[in-house]
Amino acid sequence: MRPLTLDHDPANLRLISHDDKAKTRIVLAVFLLLLSFTFACQTQTSPDTRATDESTLRNLDSEWSKAAGAKDVDKAVSYYADDAILMPPNSPMATGKEPIRAIWKGMLGAPGFSGGWKPTKVEVARSGDLGYVSGTYEFSENDTTGKPITDRGKFVEVWKKQADGNWKCVADIFNTDLPLAAPPEKKVAMRSVP
Repeated sequence: MRPLTLDHDPANLRLISHDDKAKTRIVLAVFLLLLSFTFACQTQTSPDTRATDESTLRNLDSEWSKAAGAKDVDKAVSYYADDAILMPPNSPMATGKEPIRAIWKGMLGAPGFSGGWKPTKVEVARSGDLGYVSGTYEFSENDTTGKPITDRGKFVEVWKKQADGNWKCVADIFNTDLPLAAPPEKKVAMRSVP
């Protein structure tokens, strides 16, 4: 390449003009190459499967409720992940399938047990690996005197997609809408005055 001179010789002007065009083309080519690498290296977004996953969770939850209504302990427990937690009302938290099985066995084995639950809201994260179901339940059983009692309440379940692609409940909590029973009245003993 010849050094840049300030004379107005037409040969020098053509050379400067040709060099500028070549540099511009090179810069443009490098820019386009970098731009194409940028787009090629971007992480591809996964398809949005939320609607399908929400439908799957709604169906799983309905099947689960039917299993509970049929008093099928093994089927009811099968919806939980191995390390799931269950937080029933007025009881300690149960972690893992065996403690959860014990709670379901007691609940479904109660005299006069019947009922189930209905999801009212199902939502799955954009990532497609976590979702939750909330809704209402109604359970009936007999009290200690044999009289039927009914409990109504609400629940929240957290579901996680497992490595095999199946959904399992990892956290389950439910509690009653009924007011607390009034404590028994204390009878005050009257002292006789001499």
